[in-house]
Amino acid sequence: MQRRNLLILGGAAAAVGLGKAALSSINTVPSPKLNDSSGAIASVPANRNQPLLRFVATADTGSSNADQAAVATAMTRYYQQNPYRLVVLAGDNIYTNGEMGKIGSAFEQPYRDLLKNGVVFRACLGNHDIRSDNGDRQVQYPGFHMPGRYYTFRDKAVQFFVLDTNVNADWRAQQPWLEKELSRSTAPWKIVYGHHPIYSSGVYGSSQGFIESLSPVFKKYGVQLYINGHEHSYERTRPIDGTTYLITGNGGAHLRPVGRSPWTEYSVSRYGFTAFEVFKDRINIQAIATNHQVFDQGTIPLKAA
Repeated sequence: MQRRNLLILGGAAAAVGLGKAALSSINTVPSPKLNDSSGAIASVPANRNQPLLRFVATADTGSSNADQAAVATAMTRYYQQNPYRLVVLAGDNIYTNGEMGKIGSAFEQPYRDLLKNGVVFRACLGNHDIRSDNGDRQVQYPGFHMPGRYYTFRDKAVQFFVLDTNVNADWRAQQPWLEKELSRSTAPWKIVYGHHPIYSSGVYGSSQGFIESLSPVFKKYGVQLYINGHEHSYERTRPIDGTTYLITGNGGAHLRPVGRSPWTEYSVSRYGFTAFEVFKDRINIQAIATNHQVFDQGTIPLKAA
């Protein structure tokens, strides 16, 4: 895919900023604890059916600090017990300004064991990433496997659609591209990811602009899951018009508070990453902390509506 020239689209720029919530307005009542999974160590029972695809997702990682290293270590341990070959890297890959001079400390060193074993990271651009060269050098960086600022790829039964959700994204080209690619996809599972939230109970809140422009597209074409970061916390929604919205911005940057909304299934401010196992009829989700314990789990059925 050729990289597109960016055009500043006023509506898209407003979309990211809409729905910001003040810290003082966030309901910080803790989410209900898990039933059987609380404190469980992430592992695969020997007699369980193997998934069609296993992958993990993380975001807001590129802090080059001990918290990022702890999450990376947990991802590596999970890989040793539950091999996977794909990491969804949902933006803010290099803090603070997307400087490629920091790629070693922000990416290559923390994930070196995964990279040595051939695990592929597929990135999108976050708001910090576009502060240097508009993110172009990250798009060109081979380790992020980005054929463009937005792109799609298929892995077995799953087709992924990767968005540029930044304020200067070219939505006049990206929106019709997304609808075209979704309409032609034959994959039973459709997963979209970008950096910014659509539904969120965190500091920034939900984006009314994206709720109006993207959520109807997800409903029309049967997108089961949207993954993002930007909020430095973890949140999983109940299905909203068939789509589960999952925030996994707890990959290393300083944590921020998160509340609850009527559509929240679970939310917490805790470092970790999210693991997904795709089966023919469902996707199993586990949120895994740096101490390797599962702190949230859920299931998305194939027909999530």
